[in-house]
Amino acid sequence: MKKKYLAKIIANDNEGLQMISACCEGAEIKVNDIKYLQTNKVFLLSLKRTKIETENEGKKINSICKFEFVDSVKSKNINQDDIDQKLKLITMEYLKNNNNYEISLIFTNNAYITLSTEIIEVTLDDQSKVD
Repeated sequence: MKKKYLAKIIANDNEGLQMISACCEGAEIKVNDIKYLQTNKVFLLSLKRTKIETENEGKKINSICKFEFVDSVKSKNINQDDIDQKLKLITMEYLKNNNNYEISLIFTNNAYITLSTEIIEVTLDDQSKVD
């Protein structure tokens, strides 16, 4: 029996963020699977991505991308009432703004989400394979 290898990548700098961004490039995200837990300062994305970092390359996998220490979230060109709307992630980038970071999640169709955070603390956690 083959061992299921589920990755977990933790980023706390731009290099790590770029690695997670590369792993999530082209991932599909349903609007309904985007959550901001304001009291916990946690922003969660449930996404379906293509594995690029292991021997299971090309396989689809469900992952959770968790951003911590998030003070605020802004989105543009995303209809939050259309919970089945699918977004396709292009990249993640960040800007240092005084003492804060602004992490931008950029999607196709000029849609994006900007997270304002104190520090970069991002985890990409694989959940299960998609058949």
